[in-house]
Amino acid sequence: MVSVIDQLSAQAAAPSEHRLLELSVVIPTYKERQNIAPLVAALESALAGVNWEVIFVDDHSPDRTADAVRAIAMFNPRVRILERIGRRGLSSACIEGMMASPAPSLAVMDADMQHDETVLPEMFRLLRSKNLDVVIASRRTAGGSMGDFAKKRVRLSELGSQVSKLVCHCDVTDPMSGFFVVDSRFFRASVPRLTGTGFKLLVDILASSPTPPQLAEVPYCFRNRLAGESKLDVNVELEYLFLIVDKILGRYLPTRFVLFVGVGFLGLLIHLSILGAFHLFNGAAFLVGQVVATLIAMTFNFFLNNLVTFRDRRLKGIALFKGLVIFYAACTLGVLINLGFAHRLLDAGLPWYLAGLSGVAISSVWNYGVNAVVTWRRSRTFERSIEQQFRLESENA
Repeated sequence: MVSVIDQLSAQAAAPSEHRLLELSVVIPTYKERQNIAPLVAALESALAGVNWEVIFVDDHSPDRTADAVRAIAMFNPRVRILERIGRRGLSSACIEGMMASPAPSLAVMDADMQHDETVLPEMFRLLRSKNLDVVIASRRTAGGSMGDFAKKRVRLSELGSQVSKLVCHCDVTDPMSGFFVVDSRFFRASVPRLTGTGFKLLVDILASSPTPPQLAEVPYCFRNRLAGESKLDVNVELEYLFLIVDKILGRYLPTRFVLFVGVGFLGLLIHLSILGAFHLFNGAAFLVGQVVATLIAMTFNFFLNNLVTFRDRRLKGIALFKGLVIFYAACTLGVLINLGFAHRLLDAGLPWYLAGLSGVAISSVWNYGVNAVVTWRRSRTFERSIEQQFRLESENA
């Protein structure tokens, strides 16, 4: 009796009738069920002559996008599905899909049909023939177009492109593009440095590469969404801010701490402005002004931190008001620690400005640490709800 291992060994030794896999197209999805079949058909037509596969990485979409992919994959060996439970995010989904592929070339595109799949063969050809690291489908190079993008989104894209120059190691017209082909070896060399958050994986890769990438751009016209809803909201912009801060300062300080301190600096400016207004109109009301300025600045800091710094642990409903009270208490204690520590350093002979800065540094670390652990502590509620939902769906399947 011939074992399975012997059969596989014989197949490997015999001349193969199949060509080696050349290209993996990685597509992150969330609530894109209606777009799956048209997109697979479009890829089949565009990539004729290329030995390719498509890997859909779905974040457990409630519309059962993953099941739609499975239905096609049953009959089409080019189609694969990677469904994630309890994890969200476009960049991290793409990274997982790319790392799951053995192909020497990896393409990333959206599932909404806004990326023109007909330019994929040219991108793939350029990558291989010119031995490039990345080929980007650009809306901003000659021959490209932003399509029917709203003016607000065009301005945001332009601003993001300008900001990306702070961290990218190359000159590119459309670093915000979500449509590109990358050499797998180049990508894997960048993986250890990737931030992996947000929606702009290309910026992350270009900013994380150990060496300046060899790249080219191919023009394409951005199309209208075929079906479903856009995922663009304020979180996309906040995640991009997080990415940029991480690439600039992440090697020195935790990115969340940098944002926390930045919010604190804005709160300090508000505090001084309010205190100055009190002093200008009623010099005798300094104490009242100090109390009012402190409360307003702390409230501002709390809500901005809830929106930006701890956006992934954002408090809502009654938890928001409980968190505000805890934040007040933690920061008040931080002020006392600041004053006591600075006073001791001043008594020890340290110059007043160094004593003051040291007090601020200590209280900043205190405020961040306590609020990260207590005010915005990691909740298990979401994970439990995901597990329960998955269990119910499995039982009903």
